[in-house]
Amino acid sequence: MQIFFYPSEVLWDELIARPAQNQTALFGAVQTVLDAVKARGDAAIRDYELQFDKVELQDLEVSADERARAAEQVPEALKQALSAAAKNIHTFHTAQKQPPMPRVETTAGVVCWQKAVPIEKVGLYIPGGTAPLFSTVLMLGIPASIAGCREVILCTPPNAEGKIHPAILYAAQMAHIDRIFKIGGSQAIAAMAYGTESVPKVYKIFGPGNQYVTAAKQLVSLSDVAIDMPAGPSEVEVVADDSANPKFVAADLLSQAEHGADSQVLLLTTSQTLAKAVEVEVEKQLAALPRKDIARKSLENSRIVLLKTTDEIVEMTNRYAPEHLILATADYQALAERITNAGSVFLGHYTPESAGDYASGTNHTLPTNGHARAYSGVNLDSFLKKITFQEISKQGICALGTTIELLAECEQLFAHRNAVSLRM
Repeated sequence: MQIFFYPSEVLWDELIARPAQNQTALFGAVQTVLDAVKARGDAAIRDYELQFDKVELQDLEVSADERARAAEQVPEALKQALSAAAKNIHTFHTAQKQPPMPRVETTAGVVCWQKAVPIEKVGLYIPGGTAPLFSTVLMLGIPASIAGCREVILCTPPNAEGKIHPAILYAAQMAHIDRIFKIGGSQAIAAMAYGTESVPKVYKIFGPGNQYVTAAKQLVSLSDVAIDMPAGPSEVEVVADDSANPKFVAADLLSQAEHGADSQVLLLTTSQTLAKAVEVEVEKQLAALPRKDIARKSLENSRIVLLKTTDEIVEMTNRYAPEHLILATADYQALAERITNAGSVFLGHYTPESAGDYASGTNHTLPTNGHARAYSGVNLDSFLKKITFQEISKQGICALGTTIELLAECEQLFAHRNAVSLRM
């Protein structure tokens, strides 16, 4: 990792720039897939599965027998780990339930209130690729279940034998997911957005994926279906001082670097001693990683930045708006209070980002690419929608009517005025 010493503020934006991604360049190819699935349904999906995943499928849906056998194929230790993670995820997301909003009388005779209702049909996309993300099944399926979504489906790419990783199927059973389909890539997003002979259409799509999946989600969100959030490659920022253990910091940086070649990691510190120690430790730990080639490419997009003051660190952090933020400092509590832009924050020397990825209970589906400035990570509310109600009595319309009439007239919407005037 390259170290930058006390850069001028005019250089900050360049230093915290993400790896260039021109997803619009993919839109043409992805739109072709979307149009084909919309027009030809299952037949198009089978063609694309053969082309992209190198598998010829007869049935797109995972059978009940396949789901039942998966439990036998998952090692007992992994089952126990998944169970512990699921318990914590369930506990944290259940605590997010809000009591119903009370009815509010805004004017005499005018009563308004709001009700949260689950999104009826949701689709989850779980990447296969270089790592089967069975943890994401729990992160998305459990809050969907708590929210009370009526139908939850899951799409994930099959291997060359047409099979799904058994841990993904086992996690789906734990999360009460209704149906699972052997479909990957942009064709999976199309299937859930438009519906096919086999795959039901959903109202909102969740889940991470590669650039093609991300482009597909962006395109279908324009007019066909809602999505969880804009997404991009995974990223972590670590803020550390001399109280931090360089081995811990290096391990945290590498835990994100191994996600993909387009991931990015960032270390901000005021300590030159720590910066150099972390640089050495990153190289030492990198050599022992099975995914070292991927991580090394990611480190080409990554930086260690030495800054003069904590104030500068806070300013750069909030400007960067990291997906994951680790505060490995002696004063992490005070520092945390000054953070306004981050997806999820990890406090102190014994809180690795990996905990949030798997088992602490918080959700790991988070805004990337600076979207934490405006977006939250997935939470219980992501699977709910709020409907407002109002009830107006004869007394209420007489009390409020003149106000409505005047506002409607001034906007030159006379039918709006008449709807009130007739009642008065």
